[in-house]
Amino acid sequence: MSDEERDGVKLTNLDQPLFEGATKRDLVDYLDAVAGRVLPVLEDRPLSVVRILRGQDPFMQKNLPKYTPDWVKRHGMWAERSKRQVSYALCDDRRTLLWFANQRAVEYHPTLMTVDADAGPTHLVLDLDPPAGDDFAHVVKAAMLVRQALADSGLAGAVKTSGSKGVHIFVPLTPGQGFEDVAAATRALAARAEQVDPAVATTAYIVEDREGKVFLDSTRAGGNTVAAAYSPRLRPGLTVSFPVAWDELENVVPADFTIRTAPGLLGDKDPWAEAMPEPQTLPADLVEQGHTIPIARVVAMHEGKRRARARAQNE
Repeated sequence: MSDEERDGVKLTNLDQPLFEGATKRDLVDYLDAVAGRVLPVLEDRPLSVVRILRGQDPFMQKNLPKYTPDWVKRHGMWAERSKRQVSYALCDDRRTLLWFANQRAVEYHPTLMTVDADAGPTHLVLDLDPPAGDDFAHVVKAAMLVRQALADSGLAGAVKTSGSKGVHIFVPLTPGQGFEDVAAATRALAARAEQVDPAVATTAYIVEDREGKVFLDSTRAGGNTVAAAYSPRLRPGLTVSFPVAWDELENVVPADFTIRTAPGLLGDKDPWAEAMPEPQTLPADLVEQGHTIPIARVVAMHEGKRRARARAQNE
């Protein structure tokens, strides 16, 4: 039987292929199994999802479709880039999570803030991205540089695989710290980690400038999103973004954690909640240093234009 109902949600075509040999049922069963762990990291956060429909390429969905049930909570936000009001979902309960799974929503990307924007960002996040074709050991070395920079700044964080090739490092924040200050501190933290060992990691935003080093991406700030802990990813094997203890990081690779292996590894535990330190206030010197560091995207845009002009002049 391909159809069934759970928590009032009619689940359809469960035996249809989804991705990498997995069926839609595999996705639904996984998300249902980890609902108690993933819902706390989605709750009250505007949500973007990556869906994969039959015969189509994956796509990111931010704005809820018109056919969304009335019982799905939503939150309107102005999107500056697209100049429109976007109706985001709030995935606060199992019923909504199952509805998304039935919509073939594989990836779950919440914002780093809740609907209470006045509270500011809830976490500072660094996204560590290895060079193409690089192995995970290189990422682990870079993660340890970030851990050292955090410790030197009087801070502590938790780490998880991104579900792709890198890791995400989260630092929980006390409420009320401003978006610009948190973004600045993120830039400063990346710079301090790079300085610990510049041969391993880089803050260079332009890919050709990274010289085979791990990129410390400090741009995941404020209203930006990041793949949630326990979220599946549309990667070979349908991997999962999975929490890892700092002292175990060198003993794993991202492919260890998939929608098939993760539930058994979790048991009845919630390692992401257990690993997360208490919320912290960013040190003033870190924030101050960050405000002296230009925003990477802006610098890269101007540098890209400068290089394009230089190439045009040399042709």
